[in-house]
Amino acid sequence: MLRPREGHDIRIVSSRLGIQPEHSIHWHRDAHGNSVAVVTFQQEADLLEFDSEVVIDHYEDTPTDVRLDPRVQQFPFQYDVGEREDLLPYMLPVFTRGAESLKDWIEQFWQPGQSLPTLDLLNQMNEAIPARLQYGRREEIGVQRPAETLSKGTGSCRDFATLFMEACRHLGLAARFVSGYRHDPNLAPGEGATHAWCEVYLTGTGWRGFDSTAGLRVGGDHIAVAVARHPEWIPPVSGSYHGQAKSVMEVEVEVSQLQS
Repeated sequence: MLRPREGHDIRIVSSRLGIQPEHSIHWHRDAHGNSVAVVTFQQEADLLEFDSEVVIDHYEDTPTDVRLDPRVQQFPFQYDVGEREDLLPYMLPVFTRGAESLKDWIEQFWQPGQSLPTLDLLNQMNEAIPARLQYGRREEIGVQRPAETLSKGTGSCRDFATLFMEACRHLGLAARFVSGYRHDPNLAPGEGATHAWCEVYLTGTGWRGFDSTAGLRVGGDHIAVAVARHPEWIPPVSGSYHGQAKSVMEVEVEVSQLQS
């Protein structure tokens, strides 16, 4: 899953995917509309390489310009029946173990009986994660459970996105995990990385992104590649191989802005 999701904010100008060794490739879209390349290799080799280069036009999005339907401007609220049926899979928590600690954490921002502006509640939770927890890159497979992230006090971008996503679901909000990239002009070439954040569905404005690593709403510097209900379903590259245990993996990501 390396091809960005096209829409009214992103248009792919060109795309090149170089793969070694010899292979066959089949493209399809999954249930979430993600563009998926399934690669089957036809020979043994000492090198497995994926080289993806994509040029996009990204139309600037203003993350503060959110126009909510009046029915969802104050929390708590209920989605209407038609929306709720479609959104239900995104409203069910994935990690039930340790749910009590997550509920305790949520109560810092909202307690039953309170009425708060919806965006204020979401912004407060999103900003609290990087303010109170320590960011750390992890090479391990998968994500930490929210309770584990809270107990350790540290996590990666995908751990923070999962914490925020599950908190939203415990509040009855539809939320989904997003894998992609973020353009950071302060990074040197080759120092970039894949990134993860969360999107929350808000009637009247649709899916809105919240980056819990930076504590900001998602804007024009974020490039979404794939979305899913479960945070472990959309790694950029996944698969299996037969080979030596001493094999090593190297990953280099560069996200840069082209001069017009």
